[in-house]
Amino acid sequence: MNRRLLAIVGPTAVGKSALAMKLAARFDGEIVSADSRKVYRKMDIGTAKPSIEDRLATPHHLIDVVEPDEPYSLALFLEQAESVIDRIHSRGRLPILDGGTGQYVRALLDGWKVPPVPPDPALRRRLEDRARSEGARALHRELARIDPTVAARVDHRNVRRVVRALEVSLLEGGPPCGSRTTTARYCVLTFGLTQSRAALYQRIDDRVDSMVASGWVDEVRDLLDMGYSPDLPSMSGVGYGEFAIHLAGRLSLGEAVQRTKYRTHRFARSQYAWFRPNDPDIRWFDTAEGYAGSVDAACEWLRL
Repeated sequence: MNRRLLAIVGPTAVGKSALAMKLAARFDGEIVSADSRKVYRKMDIGTAKPSIEDRLATPHHLIDVVEPDEPYSLALFLEQAESVIDRIHSRGRLPILDGGTGQYVRALLDGWKVPPVPPDPALRRRLEDRARSEGARALHRELARIDPTVAARVDHRNVRRVVRALEVSLLEGGPPCGSRTTTARYCVLTFGLTQSRAALYQRIDDRVDSMVASGWVDEVRDLLDMGYSPDLPSMSGVGYGEFAIHLAGRLSLGEAVQRTKYRTHRFARSQYAWFRPNDPDIRWFDTAEGYAGSVDAACEWLRL
């Protein structure tokens, strides 16, 4: 089992966590979250964290790591994920990476070398001002000139991520860290889950409705009442920003829900930029056909 890592990738709401639980039970595994939103405490419903029952049944890692107003970064994720995976290996168990954030998963699987570049508030404000005055595409074009590989993986509409990539590049005086790699540390089997677009959108819409019914809006209200600013990076996640605007009286609940659904659709499409359906290193499964083939493939891989 030493150095093996089973990774599950695919768009949001496709069923990655359900498969991770199934494989963990079958192969004596522990789940390592690679989700940049599940790291925040107090943000449970909108980030689709596993239930307490699931966490009691199977060990989960890198969930509830920082407070909503504390910084978190790719460099910190890699440091923590590698440490957690080493400990899982030391117990003779199988680490299973539940991939929610494509950049996090790709960096870990490909062995990116990511120097911990701290944020520069003044530079970030200047870049954000430029994004507002020149448009997000202008910053994305600048990023593409510096490092086209990273730019190809960053949605130009994700202003926060474009700004951060450009910030790192300018502070380092060179290409963003994501373009530099070291030797991959793990023997990896990657499963990709997919669905038809119509079926996936329906799953997303149903999940958003279920989250709202479970108290998502109240969760956002509680965060705001505790003094967490809607401008925090943690609050930029899908739904949190929309419901913060609703609670400020600038958007009806119905409009906020619909915007959340549409934004999640866009996010799901963008996730395929990190893991292409034609990638020969990924074993793809259509969730409409079930997960049986993934269990067989994992058995074969573990026997090697």
